[in-house]
Amino acid sequence: MRLPRDDASGLEWLLFEQSGIVTWAQATAELTPATVRHLLASGRWQRVCRGLLRAAPGGPFSQDEQWWVAVLAAGEGAVLAGLAAARAGGLRGTWRYEVVDVLVPHQRRATDLLRRLPPGLPAVRARRVRQLPDADRQRGRPDRTSMARSLVDAAQWARTDDEAQEILAAGCQQRRVTPAEVGAVVDRLPRARRRSLIRETLRDVAGGAEALSEIDLVRLCRRHGLPMPDGQERRRDAEGRIRYLDAYWRRWRPHVEVDGAHHMDARHWAADLRRQNRVWIEGDRILRFTAFDVRRRPEEVAAQLRAALSAAGWRP
Repeated sequence: MRLPRDDASGLEWLLFEQSGIVTWAQATAELTPATVRHLLASGRWQRVCRGLLRAAPGGPFSQDEQWWVAVLAAGEGAVLAGLAAARAGGLRGTWRYEVVDVLVPHQRRATDLLRRLPPGLPAVRARRVRQLPDADRQRGRPDRTSMARSLVDAAQWARTDDEAQEILAAGCQQRRVTPAEVGAVVDRLPRARRRSLIRETLRDVAGGAEALSEIDLVRLCRRHGLPMPDGQERRRDAEGRIRYLDAYWRRWRPHVEVDGAHHMDARHWAADLRRQNRVWIEGDRILRFTAFDVRRRPEEVAAQLRAALSAAGWRP
């Protein structure tokens, strides 16, 4: 929505802050009930469900509107949580959620509005919590859990272990949060689901592996008795830009690239080939594996990596 003028009314500012979604009580605090009914009858406003209004004539709900509907429908004290909260905080990724999670105070149940949301809006799931420390809460539009708490909850509620790890790794890789900040949240949640997996993922991320495929590679090395890579190596390319190698062993100079889905793009593929050539020119050995092979064919990957390290002088 467009930023209101300095002399705008309280309602205009409220609609701006809440992406055009208000409760009946909020609207009638600024306008008479008759005026609100007229706005609805004329089609200028829309009734989302009983007690919840949208200051727009209709059409698909934007993501911001969906988040506000979820928080306001859940009632007083509700905050956006999980993957939706992480996205509101700027996390990028392809994960989809069919349910918007919100946290509500444990002493009360969520309102009946959550069961009355119309088609076209994602379902809202209210999760009661006994306490939400200030460190786990973040002011925003709407209020939400902190990025670290959002990632831990998203990992708890993810459909699979792989998805949980991907979300955690992405949050750290995109510099939205540090492993230490996520670890502090886990310390406060002794009954968190996937607690061991989250801690293991954080240890690998802190060791330099940030993408899930790189984490899988580190675990493969540990499982097959291979030396640990030195993490992401900084290199300056021919244009002077800083690039990172997925895994590098400085002592023996093998370099491993793990190719994800983006390598199927022709532009990425051509750029990767040029970068690979420069690595060879500088004297390093380079091995390339798909993320699928690292995860599903670990014995083959380990055998080739062992051969490359041995040829470079490594002895078990």
